Amino acid sequence: MSRPPANSKERPDVLRTALIQQSAGIDPQTNVDRCVEAIRAAAAGGAGLVCLQELFRSRYFCQTQDAAQFHLAEPIPGPTTDRLGSLARELGVVIAASLFERRSAGVYHNTLVVLESDGRLVHRYRKMHIPEDPSFEEKYYFTPGDTGFTVADTSVGRIGTLVCWDQWYPEAARLAALRGAEILVYPTAIGWLAAERDDLGEAQYEAWETVQRSHAIANGLFVAAINRIGVEDAIEFWGGSFVADPLGRVVGRASRSDEETLIVDCDLREIETVRRDWPFLRDRRIDAYGGLERRFLDEEPGDS
Repeated sequence: MSRPPANSKERPDVLRTALIQQSAGIDPQTNVDRCVEAIRAAAAGGAGLVCLQELFRSRYFCQTQDAAQFHLAEPIPGPTTDRLGSLARELGVVIAASLFERRSAGVYHNTLVVLESDGRLVHRYRKMHIPEDPSFEEKYYFTPGDTGFTVADTSVGRIGTLVCWDQWYPEAARLAALRGAEILVYPTAIGWLAAERDDLGEAQYEAWETVQRSHAIANGLFVAAINRIGVEDAIEFWGGSFVADPLGRVVGRASRSDEETLIVDCDLREIETVRRDWPFLRDRRIDAYGGLERRFLDEEPGDS
């Protein structure tokens, strides 16, 4: 879908964005129902873009390796995208939703979809960076994405679609920005392990927020990070969903402990203003970045 021109009345200058931060229960249908009600409330509050947390249909099942959890996956298009598409059309909102995609037998992805305000499924991004840590056993479940770092061109703006572990990689944010993203959306499931919280808890939280604010600054755009809350098995999810503006300022932050729908007005005209003052994209030395495609640069002959 092509975006209306910047001066078109169809495209808002101010994008009212809703981040739905919730806890998750055992029953996927109940989780979806609760999200639907929250989406309705966000639309009633004037939101044009509504963003859901990572894998919102279920609890965070990646804490152990359990083949039974693959039954949570569904095709895309499928039941949940059909329901969200109908809801988007009814409410006239754009919805960004993270799902456990069954692509085929034995091939599953952590996938972010975008439903346009007319109900169409217009974009699919498969999570590119897949973590493997204690209680985050994602490599067991998810095939690495093959979509590249793409942008959803929608009626409310150009949305850079990234997921959780992607948030630590400046390359991903930059490539989305170079493809015209005006807001980077990061559905997330991140929290503390009990053994680490006392010593590292606040440092981990601050690092998570800081690195995403840096993406906003370095690329001159908005960033929306949506996390879950509540204790699920070994993980205490820390909430704190937030929106940062192109100067990296947090312009809205949700509770660290409670369910909340955070609604923030993002004035997309700020992107032009900030990039004129801080033209980082203009001044990139694209002739001097050879090697970024390599895992590591070994010492070159003659280097000390």
